Amino acid sequence: MILKFLFDRMVAFFGLLCLGPLLLVVAVLIKIQMPGPVLFVQKRVGKNGKVFNCHKFRSMKMEHGGSTVSVAGESRITPLGAKLRRYKIDELPELWDVLIGEMSFVGPRPDVPGYADRLEGIDRDVLKLRPGITGPASLKYRDEEEMIAEFVQKVKAKDVTLLTQYKYVDFSQMSDEQIAVWYNDYIIFPDKVRINYYYYCHYSFTKDIQMILATLLGRRIYYAGETI
Repeated sequence: MILKFLFDRMVAFFGLLCLGPLLLVVAVLIKIQMPGPVLFVQKRVGKNGKVFNCHKFRSMKMEHGGSTVSVAGESRITPLGAKLRRYKIDELPELWDVLIGEMSFVGPRPDVPGYADRLEGIDRDVLKLRPGITGPASLKYRDEEEMIAEFVQKVKAKDVTLLTQYKYVDFSQMSDEQIAVWYNDYIIFPDKVRINYYYYCHYSFTKDIQMILATLLGRRIYYAGETI
């Protein structure tokens, strides 16, 4: 883990130096097109359950509220914000979080306190890790917002196959947002926990490098018995 720690600090430092001009341009564009603060700062749960401030470029309207689950195409995401999220540019300020030791380049994504509190038993071991900008769960669910949006659309269209698969759930009384939250909470989140626990048990610096390259190049890798 010492090698991982040194790698994180060094690459984050030079990353901030090299990407400084891009960060400045994005900040100016946000300030011009999206009145309000440039950065979105949110409390997240980090290593050993410590709560820290996670920094991202703001991609939503100031007046947005409601669920922390995002769906592709929803109105609270601005046009500029959608582009930033599509290319993961909104996450570049997290390089600062890596530099100061709150995050790592690779690891479980930091959850908001409400989700981290749901971890039970051995699953809580993932909190022994620094959260990451990318990781196995991030790679598998790189299109998470689109997946959730597609699920909501299928439910609304009364897709027979899907409704048969989840026949124990009454979606008829749910709003689009409630359907999205259900899918995230009961399908996506448990699978993320599973793959993050595998990462904790089978840590490899070589795999970390593979995941970073897969993130940058948009490639898929074989991990934990599946292609992610």
